[in-house]
Amino acid sequence: MDSNTHDNGVSHNDIIVSQFTKQALPFSQMAQHSNHYGLELMFELSDPQIDDNVLDVACGPGIIACEFANNVNHVTGIDITPAMIEEAINLQRERKIENVNWKLGDVTRLPFEDESFSLVVTRYSFHHLIEPKQVLAEMTRVCKPNGKLLIIDVTPDKDKIEAYNGVEKLRDSSHTGALTFEKLKGLMHEAGLTKLKSKHHELEMGLESILKSSFPNPEDIPRIRQLFKKDILMDNLGMKSHMKNGEIFFYFPISMIIGIKS
Repeated sequence: MDSNTHDNGVSHNDIIVSQFTKQALPFSQMAQHSNHYGLELMFELSDPQIDDNVLDVACGPGIIACEFANNVNHVTGIDITPAMIEEAINLQRERKIENVNWKLGDVTRLPFEDESFSLVVTRYSFHHLIEPKQVLAEMTRVCKPNGKLLIIDVTPDKDKIEAYNGVEKLRDSSHTGALTFEKLKGLMHEAGLTKLKSKHHELEMGLESILKSSFPNPEDIPRIRQLFKKDILMDNLGMKSHMKNGEIFFYFPISMIIGIKS
């Protein structure tokens, strides 16, 4: 069986498209994905220049691509889910942005020439990938020499990662496995990226709102709630679960790592 095919015979790409077709609208409307503090950290770390040509890999509803468009020459966004590209186009129209274009495609085989972009970025995609190393190799390939490559993703602590991935797979069937900060940094070193710099922040979410927007199996929802209640007492997920106004909230541990292609 192909490594990208699940035991039920369904390809992982099909699961991603199915899941994010449902998530496209709620994902684009969730305010936390446009968190100003996170965006400020991203720009501080990546330091985009007016002559940069940017590639946003697994661009989703275009939030990051449209943010970069205000600061650079041009942005290209690529995603495998048609519904996400539709939301990205809607956002571009809403903001009256002209220097962005969109591509429907598989990020494991980027349809771009070598050394096409001066800044290549991806946000919240690596924990959905079966082959993150392959995607990173493709991102590096299309990045210009001395260009920058930025990865933003959840990075649980090593001693919490098994429990973290367990609950996230229940919540979102397209989740394959988050990497620790050390593992992600190591992959970037292996890809030949140098002068690595990083920033970290925590993104607060309400459990009930994210359950509504991520469409887990209904029979798994009570178990997911129970795991977060346990996290409040034991901190076993590493998500700092807590009660606020009678509802469970938690934090996603987010890391941003940027490197230079030598």
